[in-house]
This record gives sequence, C-alpha cells and structure tokens, in this order.
Amino acid sequence: MEKFQTRRRDDFPGLAGGWHYLDTAATAQKPQAVLDAMNRAMGKDYATVHRGVYKRSADMTLAFEAARRGVAEFIGAASENECVFVRGATEGINLVANSWGDANIGAGERIMLSQLEHHSNIVPWQMLAERTGAQIDICPLTEDGCIDLDWLEANLTEQHKMVALAHVSNVLGSILGANRAAKAAHKVGAKLLLDGCQAAPRMRLNMTELDCDFYVFSGHKLYGPTGVGVLWAREDTLNAMPPWQGGGAMIDKVSFEGTTYAPAPGRFEAGTPMIAEVIGLQAAIDYVDAIGLEDIFAHESGLAKQARDALRGINSITLHGPEESAGIVSFTMQGVHPHDIGTILDEEGVAVRAGHHCAQPLMEHLGEPATARASFGIYSDESDVTALVAGLERVSRIFAQ
Repeated sequence: MEKFQTRRRDDFPGLAGGWHYLDTAATAQKPQAVLDAMNRAMGKDYATVHRGVYKRSADMTLAFEAARRGVAEFIGAASENECVFVRGATEGINLVANSWGDANIGAGERIMLSQLEHHSNIVPWQMLAERTGAQIDICPLTEDGCIDLDWLEANLTEQHKMVALAHVSNVLGSILGANRAAKAAHKVGAKLLLDGCQAAPRMRLNMTELDCDFYVFSGHKLYGPTGVGVLWAREDTLNAMPPWQGGGAMIDKVSFEGTTYAPAPGRFEAGTPMIAEVIGLQAAIDYVDAIGLEDIFAHESGLAKQARDALRGINSITLHGPEESAGIVSFTMQGVHPHDIGTILDEEGVAVRAGHHCAQPLMEHLGEPATARASFGIYSDESDVTALVAGLERVSRIFAQ
C-alpha cells in the first residue's frame, strides 16, 4: 500500500494538516489536478458549448465531448452516445423513473428494490408508483448484509418491470452480484438499474459485462466536482425514451405547431450544461485511471479489513455488514449515539459520518436509529485506521465513566 500513502495524500489540498478524512463514501476529496482543470475551464478556456462558432467555444465543445468519450471508455460503454450528463446519480434515477418509468410501468405492475437502498433509489420509484398505481416489492438481505439474490430469483415475476439495486451499499460496503441480478431481471422481462455511486470510484466497470440496462453514478464521489454525474443506457433505449425536461439543446426543431427532439444523449441535456464540472470529471477519471481501479479496490478494502479487525478489540462496538467490504465500515457502540461518536472523533482530527446515511429502511432493518461509518479513499492509509481506533477508545473511556 506504499504507493497510496504520503505521495497520494499530498495530491489533495483538503487533507493538509494531517486530517484523517474517513467520509469518502459521502464525498471524496479532490486532487489538485481536478482543481487545476476546473480553474482553467472557468478561466482562460471558458466559453459556452454546442452553440458558438468562434474558436474558444469550438475548443470548449471539443473538450466537453472528449470528456463524454472519456466517460464512455471509463465505464466500458459501446459509444459516448450512451452517456448522458446529469447533475448526479439522484437526477439520473429520477430521469429514468420519469421518462422510461412513466412510459413503461403501469397500474398493477411491479418494481423491485432492496432493503439497503439509498433514498435516491427509493423515493423516485415511490413517486412513480403513486403516479401510475404500480407496486413496490423489497428484496431482503442475507445475514451478513448482502442483497439476497436467492430470494430475488425466487420472487421476481413477469409483473416486475424494473429492478433497481445498489451495486455497492453506501452503508455496509456489500457488493452486489450484478451479473446474477441482471440474469434474474431479464429472465422475467424486467430492466435492471444499478446505482453505481460507490462502485465507480473503486471498481473496474464494463457495461457489456455487467449486462444491466441503466447505470448511474456521481462525479463528486469519484474525486470530481459536485453537480455532475452520468446516466448510462444503450443508445436504442435512450432514443426510445421521451425527454424529461424541455429547453435549449435537446431539440431538433421547434415551432408553435410542434417540436421534435434531438437523439440521445442530447435529448436529455436541456439547457446550458455543467461545463466546468464535466471537465473536472474527466480530470478525476484520468487521475483514477492512472492509479488503476484494481489497485484502488485492493487498497481500500484492505484498510477496511484492518479497521474491522482493530474495532473487534473494543468490546462495546458492533460491526455491521460483510467481512469483505468495498472500503466502508459501519458500526455502533453500546450506549453511545453515533452523533456523539462523530463529535468526539472530530476533536481527535478524525472525520466519520454519523447518522442514517440516507438509508432509513436499512437502519430499521439493523434495529439502529443510526450508525457511525468510516469510509476509505485513495488518500487513506494505516495512520487513519490508527487514529480511528484511538479515537474510539477515547469515546469508550468517556462513556464508561
């Protein structure tokens, strides 16, 4: 893990001063390369895209569309036309629910979610169900906190039109058997949407191999800026979907008699896009690619294992989720609210997430109002694990008095 330590931490201005940042699953710190790229995009290179005929606008348009090609290569898409820029995974899921969902899911038909989904992969489907009269089913978890694919296979029916699951849990770090989920969904004629927010920063993706129908992820968890994300779907699927928002750029021709729409991805990118954010996302992808997703996964999951092993030495701590997790460790301490844990750890220079993690149904399943969560990134190292354990030992001493 030497290659990830001091040298990598030095790339991230937000970590100056020896801060132990263990909230990467919420949002990742940004490397200087991303900040520099966005500064150039907002400064000397700035111009609109897809509209101006002057050279700087043309150059920015080329850079913007080069970033789309970079995203396509990063996720193993067949074409850049399969990649829609959205504000984040939340908007991507809402887009699918409002466009594909409204056109394809009706009264009495069913949507399958799981017990561990983020609210962003629950609420849009609930809103769709309220509009259409569709029904929602919930796939339970295995004892160690993974989506129960045995149950999924046994309970999917031809009434299910959409299966929407987290590729990696933002709370437990558990990893979905995506290929098996895809086969189960497609066997009954359903589509599969994967929430890839926690997978994209640490797992090599290939849309053909995953065999899902929709994939979404956010830039800010991938060491890029907020306000940008990606929705992937096959080009024929996107072109068959009605536009979700209307405005400039998503049109073919507008008249008061009627409007025709641009092909994908343009039909889903109404208005002036997030220009600097897209450039920043490409810089983040370049940064991550240069390290290697396989090495990143091994590094982060190794630190998570070290943390789990160390936390077992504190008797009052209960660990949640599987032994092998994607760089995420959630835990509770007997008699101590996670918010108190987070506050005391902050005094020790350690930042963790404390709360329900936008996954209240999962908290109910765990029988906890909230958990504390340590999540690792490229810049994390063994000193972060040491500081976490020392801080939690102090928490234990304080509340034992």
